[in-house]
Amino acid sequence: MAAILSVSCCSSPSAQGLFTCLRRRSGRSSWRRPGFHCSSSAPSRIDLVWEERKRSFDLKECALSAALAIGLVMGVPQLGLPACASPVGQVLPDLSVLISGPPIKDPGALLRYALPIDNKAIREVQKPLEDISDSLKIAGVKALDSVERNVRQASRALSQGRTFIMASVAESKKAHGEELLDKLVVGLDELQRIVEKRVRDAVAPKQKELLNYVGSVEEDMVDGFPFEVPEECRNMPLLKGRATVDMKVKVKDNPNVQDCIFRIVLDGYNAPVTTGNFVDLVERHFYDGMEIQRGRNKI
Repeated sequence: MAAILSVSCCSSPSAQGLFTCLRRRSGRSSWRRPGFHCSSSAPSRIDLVWEERKRSFDLKECALSAALAIGLVMGVPQLGLPACASPVGQVLPDLSVLISGPPIKDPGALLRYALPIDNKAIREVQKPLEDISDSLKIAGVKALDSVERNVRQASRALSQGRTFIMASVAESKKAHGEELLDKLVVGLDELQRIVEKRVRDAVAPKQKELLNYVGSVEEDMVDGFPFEVPEECRNMPLLKGRATVDMKVKVKDNPNVQDCIFRIVLDGYNAPVTTGNFVDLVERHFYDGMEIQRGRNKI
């Protein structure tokens, strides 16, 4: 590449000027302009032409730099072209929320978070109780130190936010909500004593009981069906709430298990049409005697 540039400089004065500019921008000031040096003291025709073009190029470069600087200070003038930038503001609507953190795999937690409620106080009680599951992943009784912190955090959140929790409970369910919160307070004290006695095996059952109380309080915050069903779906079977279906399944070719029961929770708050159709088919005994279609190692 160096040989090609050298030839271009010698054959074309304009190429020499460009090469000089590029080398000057790269910061290598030790480079000398190539040219023809004669024994006479008068400058050659090539040197005069090159000097004239060099001055012209420097003037254009200064004018361009000045124009860019003025544009940055004063702003770019409007040319009547359509704007390409989006307006500054919230892109997603207020009700759209992107859930961060690890995926939720606990079915009970999924149902609790799927409820159409907005009460931060009850969530602050719920979260540390759910975190007990992660604390119990630590081997031995060392896990109980982390569990104790979870219990204290939940108890503090309940004590400080009880008024705010009850404010969101539906008027027709206030008494039931107070009863559940009283049970939750007693249960947290019992869990605290379990942790102090270092009885690790009793933690998980108590945690499940307390989370059931929390879930029931959150369900009491929902008063009726809070959404509007589209007109084209109003004549379909709808489930405006939640329902539980126990499906009894007989297992073939397994001497150890003859039958089992699948408990299915239908969430009509988030899928009223789908769950409504399923309930309608159940009530019409559509699934009675139907064989479960299964693949290899899957139901």
